[in-house]
Amino acid sequence: MNTPSIRIGALAPLSRPGWVEAGQHLLAGLELAVSDVNGAGGVAGRPIELLVRDTAADPQKATAAVDELAGLGVAALAGEYHSVVARAVAARADALHLPFLCSSAVLDTLTEQPTDWVARIAPAQSRGWRLYADFLLGAGHQRIAAATVPSVYWASGTRILQDYITPRGGSVVEFDMNSLTPAALCDELVDKGATALLLLVGHPEPAVPIVRCVRSDQRLAGLMIGAPAGPPELPEWLALLGEEGTAIPFLRYLPEQLPPLGKRVEAALRKRLAQAPSFVAFEGYDTIAVLADLLRSHGTDGARIAEAWSRVLIEGTRGPIRFSRTPGISVWQWAWPPIQVVDRDPAAPERFRVLHVG
Repeated sequence: MNTPSIRIGALAPLSRPGWVEAGQHLLAGLELAVSDVNGAGGVAGRPIELLVRDTAADPQKATAAVDELAGLGVAALAGEYHSVVARAVAARADALHLPFLCSSAVLDTLTEQPTDWVARIAPAQSRGWRLYADFLLGAGHQRIAAATVPSVYWASGTRILQDYITPRGGSVVEFDMNSLTPAALCDELVDKGATALLLLVGHPEPAVPIVRCVRSDQRLAGLMIGAPAGPPELPEWLALLGEEGTAIPFLRYLPEQLPPLGKRVEAALRKRLAQAPSFVAFEGYDTIAVLADLLRSHGTDGARIAEAWSRVLIEGTRGPIRFSRTPGISVWQWAWPPIQVVDRDPAAPERFRVLHVG
């Protein structure tokens, strides 16, 4: 007789307009962790079964997936990369009293009110983006431009940067890319005397055309381009931009040295993905590791899982993971994953340079 599995719902952007490559890395981490848990005997002898649903960066599609997965009897939800989607998932999970461990979305306010049903592996946006703002100021950038598109996530990031940089003598000027071409943006950057341009826009459109236009404009030869949300980390960025995509600092959530578990997982992920794993893949692995630990200790009852976030203490791929209540954050938060500002080395684009840590 087959032992019944414990079902976990996995959410990830696996089709456009979602960032598919990020979704693939997230899913690789989730699946590898499930394989490792099941290979070690499962949870009290029961295997974990991952029910994967593609959110395609669509909050409504994600909400429908949550309802479907709840109907299929999942013990918990895991994953998601896009913050606007994770916010919709968190709201629905909270309403259904279904535990949700968010892997990669960073928006501070995943839920409007504090909840015990949602926890998060990724650091909150305010922490990472303040570190990025500190890096910009330390590098001497005072006149900063931000190419933006309308989005709760990008608006939140812009506000964090402005609130940190303005009191310290700098400025952050927004340019709405829904009303500007990349060439017109270049003219504005020259006119405003900006020393740094931050890409707070979608990938690959319009981020890639903006980079190409700025890099080819001799008037902007000294301009630093930054992309705090992290698209330069994944190979697609390099494939599209080549050397033009180097020296663009971004945030990633890795330590300077991986612990032994992280090194083992890195090797397995590299084999599974046929490329270097991004931090998103590690976030996926850590998500399942936490849920498996909770399921071993507290069973599959959602209320017992939701009550137990504060008692989690496990070794993750990037260090010890524990959750706490953090001021301004409405969900249980791992405080804090390691954070770096890195870029691709122009002399060796496959290599990353660590520029700042926090």
